[in-house]
Amino acid sequence: MTQPPAIVPINQPPSLIGMVHVGALPGTPHNCDPVSTIARQAAEEASILEEAGLDAVMIENMHDRPYMLREVGPEIVAAMAAVADAVRRAVSVPLGVQILAGANRAALAVACACGASFIRAEGFVFAHVADEGLMAEADAAELLRYRRHIGAQHVAVLADIKKKHSSHAVTADVDVAETARAAEFFGADGVIVTGPTTAQPAAVEELRAARRAARVPVIVGSGVTAENLAVYWSNADALVVGSSIKHGGVWSNPVDPARVKALMTSVEALRR
Repeated sequence: MTQPPAIVPINQPPSLIGMVHVGALPGTPHNCDPVSTIARQAAEEASILEEAGLDAVMIENMHDRPYMLREVGPEIVAAMAAVADAVRRAVSVPLGVQILAGANRAALAVACACGASFIRAEGFVFAHVADEGLMAEADAAELLRYRRHIGAQHVAVLADIKKKHSSHAVTADVDVAETARAAEFFGADGVIVTGPTTAQPAAVEELRAARRAARVPVIVGSGVTAENLAVYWSNADALVVGSSIKHGGVWSNPVDPARVKALMTSVEALRR
């Protein structure tokens, strides 16, 4: 029987996953750099995060806004593979991949090709209305069959539940706990709980509800800062940090080594 993929190795729980927001890729409205420059910048930011002591890094094409829905085009997949390869060569910590919006199979293909350890998946279970439009079909069945098809069972799938930047009115009668339970039942290797938008904190009561409902790891996916770290410390298995470690606390800015250091000072105090 195939063993489930290993989630991000945890030195001392919870583990810290640092976000690298990849520059706007070719063909998207805000692109101005060649892939080689974008890949170099991503690798440099990932190296800063590894040197600071974060447990893992994740790349995401967040600068590609406005995002395509599920199907992003071969140019984005190719560019993300080049970026992922550059980051993989630059750091030794586990690497994750997310391709917006909801391009989970594309992310899985990139992760498999480049030696990444996990992907972040939107729309894994239940429909919702995202910025990009209606994600009407849950992706779990096709995604996990595709993972088997390409021999990527070693790549973990971390699934967003009740994700940010979305309306969940269509599933208003399904709470976070039941959504976490459904994601686990459908084969997610971990679930991600977020606030309403990027940089907005996740509700601690939702984290607790998800942990009670599911046996897979529960991850905070937005709003983690040096100041609120202690709130999440005993309520999550991993924490994704992005906006708060950028210059000015703005996701679209480069990584700020001083903010990373402040975050890790808080982490070290809690681990002691």
